[in-house]
This record gives sequence, structure tokens and C-alpha cells, in this order.
Amino acid sequence: MNVLSIFRDACFFYSRNLAAIIRLCLPWILLESGTRLIVDQLLGKGAMPAQELLVGLVFYPFYVGALILYLDARSRGFDPTVRDVLARALRLWPALAVLAGLSTLLIMLGASLFVLPGIWIMVRMAFAEYLLVLRGMTPLAALKESFVLTRGRFLLVLACTLIVLLPVWLLEAGLAASLWHGDTPPGALAVLVDSGLGLLQLLATVVLFRCYMLCSGPAAATDER
Repeated sequence: MNVLSIFRDACFFYSRNLAAIIRLCLPWILLESGTRLIVDQLLGKGAMPAQELLVGLVFYPFYVGALILYLDARSRGFDPTVRDVLARALRLWPALAVLAGLSTLLIMLGASLFVLPGIWIMVRMAFAEYLLVLRGMTPLAALKESFVLTRGRFLLVLACTLIVLLPVWLLEAGLAASLWHGDTPPGALAVLVDSGLGLLQLLATVVLFRCYMLCSGPAAATDER
């Protein structure tokens, strides 16, 4: 398995299906960004340490679950409607919200010790969302199985994650520095920029889905034996 080939395949899929991904995910990303802005204005940014986490737990599991369902359907040759995908994602939302909460807490715990344990935990849990959505596992079972699937593949999964997220983080920092120079950005502009970056970050979900399919397929099982 080669990181560049995985990234190339994911970029091809993302670009070919961008319109569908926008219809499926962007409205919820916009709602998430707008809600976060409203909460910040009402309570003050950072007034409640968990406020951004709570907002994310409402919206993130829904649109990520929908994207994973869409990726799976397209990989098997189906072309589901947005309504069908969202209906299935809604049923998965409670379990995905629990998984997202557990994952975030574990990553924060690891990062509170040192940065590297947090990164290690993040990578080892990278396949948990796919296992929950596609195999119907419980949150805890998905976390445990993700640790199994990522065994011996730490650098591969880390590279697949950073190849997308690192440029997005740099772009976010560059936009913050060039657009508002540390001042509070206008609400509408902040929501648009945050939503655009959120849409770009979904490429990481596509890349990791491709990596997950390769790591969990028959060929991978044969290699492990």
C-alpha cells in the first residue's frame, strides 16, 4: 500500500463526486459553523471549555456518517439519493456521537500527557467510524477493532491523515493571518471560511476510507497471516 496512490485515488473520487458531497455535507457544515459562531457570541469564545466539542457532537457525526455511507455505496457501484443516505445516517447518529465523544476524550487525555500519545491514539482509532457505520459495531467494539486493524500500519495511517490535514491547517492559519490579522472576523465571512475548510477536511475521510478498505480487505488479511 502506497500513500501517494491512496491519496491519488481519493482525490479522483472526491473531485468526481464533489457535487454530491456538497449536497450531502455542506448544509450541515454550514449549520455547525453558524451554531458555533452563535454560541461564541452568546457565551463568549472559550467561556465554556466544552462548548465547541458539544456543537461538534451534534453535527459532525451526522454528516461524516452520511459521507461514509455514500462512499461505501459508490464503491459498490450504487448511486444513492441524498435523502436515502441522510435517513440512514440519522439512525446512526446516536452511536456515532458516542464514538466521537469517546474518541475526543481519549485524544485529549493522550495529548494532556504529551503530544505524541495523543497522535498515537488518534491514528489507532482512525478506522473506528468506518467499522461502526459499515459493520454495525458498537462504539467500544469499533474502537477495539480499529486498534487491531491499524496494528503495524501506524505510519501509513498517519501519513494518510497528515497528507490532507496538514495543508488544510496551514491554509487555515494563512487565511486567519491574511484576512483579519488577529481581529474578530465578520460573522458571515467566518462561517464561510470555516465551512470551506470543513468541506476540504472531508477529503481526509475519503483518504482514510480508501486506506481502511485496503487494510480490511482479503489481501490485507492474507498479508497478516
